[in-house]
Amino acid sequence: MSIRIGILGYGNLGRGAECALKNAPDMELKAVFTRRDPKTVSILTEHVPVLPVSEAPGMKDDIDVMILCGGSAADLPEQTPYYAGLFNVVDSFDTHARIPEHFAAVDQAAKTSGKTAAISIGWDPGLFSLNRMMAGAILPEGQSYTFWGKGVSQGHSDAIRRIKGVKDARQYTIPVEEALQAVRSGSNPELTTRQKHTRECFVVAEEGADLEQIRQEIVTMPNYFDEYDTTVHFISEEELKRDHSGIPHGGFVIHTGKTGVSGENGHVIEYSLKLDSNPEFTSAVLTAYARAVYRLNQEGQTGCKTVFDIAPAYLSPMSGEELRAHLL
Repeated sequence: MSIRIGILGYGNLGRGAECALKNAPDMELKAVFTRRDPKTVSILTEHVPVLPVSEAPGMKDDIDVMILCGGSAADLPEQTPYYAGLFNVVDSFDTHARIPEHFAAVDQAAKTSGKTAAISIGWDPGLFSLNRMMAGAILPEGQSYTFWGKGVSQGHSDAIRRIKGVKDARQYTIPVEEALQAVRSGSNPELTTRQKHTRECFVVAEEGADLEQIRQEIVTMPNYFDEYDTTVHFISEEELKRDHSGIPHGGFVIHTGKTGVSGENGHVIEYSLKLDSNPEFTSAVLTAYARAVYRLNQEGQTGCKTVFDIAPAYLSPMSGEELRAHLL
């Protein structure tokens, strides 16, 4: 029997989840739920209904796992606890500082309803989190470094677009190559925020806007750009669409450590991602963890989980026997 999946929210993540499901032999898309007028939403899968979110509770017996594709700032803190009271759920909540409180709220809701939830699923938090944890457990006498990019930061791009006089913008986070090489050398450098990453902004300004004022507002913006070396380029709308329409991203988790009686042997663990589409890759991770959530719930495990709590075998459509025969 196929695992019946619902998608709540049909933006970049929702579309990516739909594509990922097409490559999942044991899963099927049951419905897409949207806050928009369903008549205006066209999906890729034939014969699957697009419904208003108000109809989601009425389908709790028809959906095994709901993939929540809202934003972390305003949507998921409300949506995930609510829908964990109705469905097994998975989300990509990525506000690192608020993960503990989000976990607590979702855990209470899921345990009360007898459902299983997985939060903060993606690549960071998510796959990068796993690699930081595993590397630190294996080489406790060491240090972990995380570099993001080169890639489009959607949150930072949105922050630029809120500035008066800005029509559109894309912001790229770029690792500093010298810092990367210093870490890979095993020298355990102490690096400031500014030394690890730079930020590059491509901005379409409104006609007649004060370009220097926009530039100053960007480079001095607290929590976004003021701690980084930031370059601002003003370009046309046509150039932005032609050269910056994609949403690539990626990054590196590097852990350096030592073993031996006196630490005479050095080791470097590195995990990297290079993604043409950040939301499509994140959706693929969400889809694999939706399979895990379903299996855990079938076993009677309820409450909230993170990537630290879920064994890798639960992610794969292969059986334990197949995994041992072909991948171990």
